[in-house]
Amino acid sequence: MGAVPHDDGVTFRVWAPQARQVAVVGDFCGWDARRRTVLAKDHHRSGTWSAFVPGAGPGSHYRFLVRRGGPYLSRQDPCARQVTGARGASVVFDPRHLDWGEEHFRAPGWDDLVVYELHVPTFAATGEGPGTFDTAVGRLGHLAWLGVSAVEVMPPFEFASATSWGYNPSQLYAVESSYGGPHAFARFVREAHARGIAVILDVVHNHLGPDGPHLWRFDGAAGRRRYGGAYFYNDRRALTPWGATRPNYDRKAVRNFLRDSAVMWLEDFRVDGLRFDGTNFVRSRWGDVRDPAHHISAGDRYLASLTADLRSRQPWKLLVAEDMQRDPAVTRPPQEGGLGFHSQWDAGFVHTVRAALEAPDDVHRDVRAVAAAVVGGGGPVHERVVYTESHDEVANGRARVPEQITPGHADSWHARTRSALGLVLTLTSPGIPMLFQGQDVLEDGWFTDTRPVDWSKAHHRAGFLHLVRQLVLLRRNASGTTRGLRGRHTAILRADDGLLAYHRWDRGGAGDDVVVVVNLTTHPRHDVRLGMPRAGRWRVRCNTDAPSFGPGLGAVHAHDTDTEPRPWDGRADSALVTVGPYAALVLSQDG
Repeated sequence: MGAVPHDDGVTFRVWAPQARQVAVVGDFCGWDARRRTVLAKDHHRSGTWSAFVPGAGPGSHYRFLVRRGGPYLSRQDPCARQVTGARGASVVFDPRHLDWGEEHFRAPGWDDLVVYELHVPTFAATGEGPGTFDTAVGRLGHLAWLGVSAVEVMPPFEFASATSWGYNPSQLYAVESSYGGPHAFARFVREAHARGIAVILDVVHNHLGPDGPHLWRFDGAAGRRRYGGAYFYNDRRALTPWGATRPNYDRKAVRNFLRDSAVMWLEDFRVDGLRFDGTNFVRSRWGDVRDPAHHISAGDRYLASLTADLRSRQPWKLLVAEDMQRDPAVTRPPQEGGLGFHSQWDAGFVHTVRAALEAPDDVHRDVRAVAAAVVGGGGPVHERVVYTESHDEVANGRARVPEQITPGHADSWHARTRSALGLVLTLTSPGIPMLFQGQDVLEDGWFTDTRPVDWSKAHHRAGFLHLVRQLVLLRRNASGTTRGLRGRHTAILRADDGLLAYHRWDRGGAGDDVVVVVNLTTHPRHDVRLGMPRAGRWRVRCNTDAPSFGPGLGAVHAHDTDTEPRPWDGRADSALVTVGPYAALVLSQDG
């Protein structure tokens, strides 16, 4: 579909099932409608039209002329790989011309992923204006130093508004022109890979638009209720929180349109995974999949067939759902009645942990609930994404964690220490951990698409930034002493009186077993006896209360500890541990 370049011209193909005539015009005919090329129907029932235009080629600008009755409607190509703007011309694009150099990138294993979510204009803004993919390349060195192994790019697709989070795409195949277009995106992917960083792309299949008019009644047909026509449902299933813009998953051509865009990003642009926005709104009119009255069965079938197709093509690439229901069917294989995603965002983790961090009084911190959030559902580690900040959780009436703790004073002791606890819980719990842009420099306020990350905080809050880096490197077992943080197993050692301790391991043993101790109270805990997984010396790999991590820290010294053959917490050996107020320790044994 779309514009397919050949050596001597371009084949244009478009789906317009209710049209009576379709043509293409462009710079190859001087934009003269009298010299338009008329497309022919491919098959009587397919609804597609096509024509070969000699002389057109990569870089040619064009638009379709679609007529059902009355005058022609000028339309962008729904499958355009490049556009001059949301209401501009489509551009013939040849992915074979992308420069990948000598790239032979191998993405980190799913147990080695630490994801950093970013919004290009605000992540990479400069003194000259909003960020682009080329300016974002300049920030990749920081992420490589931080130790993250993947970036998740909020939707970079063409949009019609002046600014955007990206969740109102007018094109699913074209990179937003103000971000630099497809070549800039490919450069970003190539440069991320060169630094060992995988790229996960956020895609939107739960609604189209609502900005950008070209898909709305694309071929002139409006349906019985004057909804959006061919690409959309034309009954109550069309209705979403973003208007009557839900794609018609019952139509094969629409399913193919959505699927082919996903395939293109994975194969032509070499991204390493896709995160699908709001899959619960694909499956349900208003997002609650437990309500049978609003269930969209075709949406379930579409997602299952989509993941089956993508997994058959490139099974090593990660497919993540933002379903937010804690529904085990999301990660169940399609052949077992599931949707076939590898992972899903865990709403239970973020909401539980944030409630504990943000509560003004220690008595309201539910340690047992936090323990349950840490353990999760007990499935394979990669099947959930854990986080305390995301684009949704720090906007829409909510702010970043430090802002929620002490509004207007994100660098206060309470905000810094409890934000650090959130990072410890995220980076030491089973699951794929995710950070949101600016979280590493204790960014305050809330996320908007016009407020850039204040990177000067990297200097003002350097101690906190170095803490984040240390935790990321421990998570990834950079020193060979914390393999268990990437492991499959979790056991709670203690969850009472404001203290949470848990054991993480993969195969067990020195260099693998890890014990995490989290003090969710403002009182230091001296010489607390904990059952330990193994006998011997346990070394403090990280103490969030260390003075190097910021002012006001270091009043309580945490030290390495040796076990005694004294049963405790169901373990044969135990040790005494000291942890400061609102502080956490990560302990392990030398390998």
